[in-house]
Amino acid sequence: METSFRPHLFGVAAGLFLAVALVLASTIFVRAWLKISEAQTISVTGSARKTVRSDLVVWRGSVLTEAATLLAAQQALKADVLKAEGFLRANAVTNYLISPISIEEVRAREKSDREDTPLKTVRFRLSQTLEVQSPEIERVKQLDRECVALVEQGVLFTTGQIKYLYTKAGEAKVEMLAEATKDARARADQIAMQGGRRIEQLKSARMGVFQITPLYSVETSWDGKNDTTSLEKTVTAVVSACFSMK
Repeated sequence: METSFRPHLFGVAAGLFLAVALVLASTIFVRAWLKISEAQTISVTGSARKTVRSDLVVWRGSVLTEAATLLAAQQALKADVLKAEGFLRANAVTNYLISPISIEEVRAREKSDREDTPLKTVRFRLSQTLEVQSPEIERVKQLDRECVALVEQGVLFTTGQIKYLYTKAGEAKVEMLAEATKDARARADQIAMQGGRRIEQLKSARMGVFQITPLYSVETSWDGKNDTTSLEKTVTAVVSACFSMK
């Protein structure tokens, strides 16, 4: 009995060993296949940068008046807006926009010992904005410097920050995406050469965010930036590309 049992035991052990070996071999084969499959493509990010100069400027100035009655405030506003328009025309600016009149009631309580005294309109504050959009950037910058002349005429005139726009961003985007793709190809070539491989063709490409930032700025945004504060700007395009290798 003992002699016949040992061969049977050896047979079972051999069968188990063979089964384990087959499982290990198939696992190694699958892993090797996956590595080879993954190595057939390479994904890289390419970028392109371009320095541009704003080609459109937006300038806004607001006229503010205040009076005890709405009629008086409107009359004062009309007179001051005419002065502001005259100032623009004197500086050879004839293409401008005027916003609707903004009306604000200034309310206060009359002198009383009672806290529940209702508020009463005591004055009316009116404002109107003049907007200039022009490609003549230097002329508008000079306009901004010289608007103090309106204050000297008794006009309560305030200005906002000048906005500098680059209107050809759409055209630049197409050109720069092509450059970013070339940059991605060059990076992929360098990486593939280190492994003794060669890039075959572009399989897919995905455009990243398009950034327009002040010159020399490193600030970026996940959803893209469109700077309006600087005259000189940097336009950046990013592409994520996947290439096949051979």
